[in-house]
Amino acid sequence: MAEKVIIIGGTAAGLSAASKAKRVDPSLEITVFERSGYISYGACGLPYFVGGLIGQPDDLVSLNVDQMTHKRGIPTFIHHEVTRIDRAARTVSVRDLDSGKSWEQPYDKLVIATGARAIVPTLPGVDADGVYTLRTVEDGIRLKSTVQSGPHRKAAVIGGGFIGLEMAEELTNSGVEVHLFEMMPRLLPFLDESFSAAVLEVLTRHGVHVHLGTGVEALQTENGHVCGVRTSDGTGTAVDYALLSIGVLPASELARDAGLELGLKGGIVVDDEMRTSDPHIWACGDCVQMKNRITGGAAYVPLGTTANKQGRIAGGNLAGEHETFKGVLGSMVTKVFELYISATGLSAEQAKAAGYEAASSIITKGDRASYYPGSQNNTICLILDQKTGRLLGAQAIGSESVAGRINVFATAITCGMTVAQINELDLVYAPPVAPVYDPILIAASQAMKKVGG
Repeated sequence: MAEKVIIIGGTAAGLSAASKAKRVDPSLEITVFERSGYISYGACGLPYFVGGLIGQPDDLVSLNVDQMTHKRGIPTFIHHEVTRIDRAARTVSVRDLDSGKSWEQPYDKLVIATGARAIVPTLPGVDADGVYTLRTVEDGIRLKSTVQSGPHRKAAVIGGGFIGLEMAEELTNSGVEVHLFEMMPRLLPFLDESFSAAVLEVLTRHGVHVHLGTGVEALQTENGHVCGVRTSDGTGTAVDYALLSIGVLPASELARDAGLELGLKGGIVVDDEMRTSDPHIWACGDCVQMKNRITGGAAYVPLGTTANKQGRIAGGNLAGEHETFKGVLGSMVTKVFELYISATGLSAEQAKAAGYEAASSIITKGDRASYYPGSQNNTICLILDQKTGRLLGAQAIGSESVAGRINVFATAITCGMTVAQINELDLVYAPPVAPVYDPILIAASQAMKKVGG
């Protein structure tokens, strides 16, 4: 008899696992259950959907239920929540959220790909109408409806991470007055201080009211609807709605209740083949504890790219392969108005905490030939081990080209390259795209001066 595989979660990791397993072993009977009303959607696109750059919810969707079920041969069900895993019986309890019907579904192998959940602080007023998080398409639809409703012209964004910054831009572009509250003394504190200052300058110049070092103590309400924010300094700011954007945690409750081993931040502990403490269960994506590729230590870096990669590995392995996940660098990029921000690897603080004799080196250089129209400065910060010259991390701000340059540094870190070896790279040159001596090479050359220092 064909083995029965159940996938819990129908977004990046879950569908990658299902698709890869079916390709490796077409005989597998795979079923996918997704609690929300959408599968295979680009959650990173939600701020741009809310802001109107992306028109319809379906524009975010790569694969729909019909395509998964009938074209790929993987029955996929939305609005179906798995409420319990019985490891002894090898069954899951499933509830149809539309009909209310519940039943037990047997499995031979199981994949948990439940993703992450938004952190909702225990603040007065947090349950009021007009308070939003942004994790699912349904979240985006609700928030977009409010943004476009007209009279709501003043918003609070609580949290200055990437999603908070992207939403600050999109709301501002929609004509909304934005107040961004960040309890840390600066934005994106894993970046070099000068980079944080540049992000603050861009936001302020575009009219975003940034409140740094300011914790939110309560959401003020009137008739059950949020009407203001009270902060740690005792002041209040009137708003029409609020977005909670203070981070995410692994959605690992099912695994916890089933007795699976949990680790950092409650992430499911998996081995390099994405297998949990139960040999019949794999887990992947934002619900799992990860491994830092540089230090080998536990990490939690929820990224769509990582989720897809882990899903493919989990799916292939349950079907008989033996691929391994080598770890995560945390490579990321975002845009705040005209400023692009990108990073990979360790920050200087993280490198020092990991025991490296870390040093930083910063350069600023035009992203193309200086005489070519439209040249913009890129500022690059490299973090290196002074003993060996090994590159440990890289950060960049500037034009759109910083993404490609950080990708080069991510490749270099993966390959264990030193800054001297990076300086020897044979990189492309043409006036419209790069100067004759690329900022990558200049950054590496300057960083070489820190080796042995």
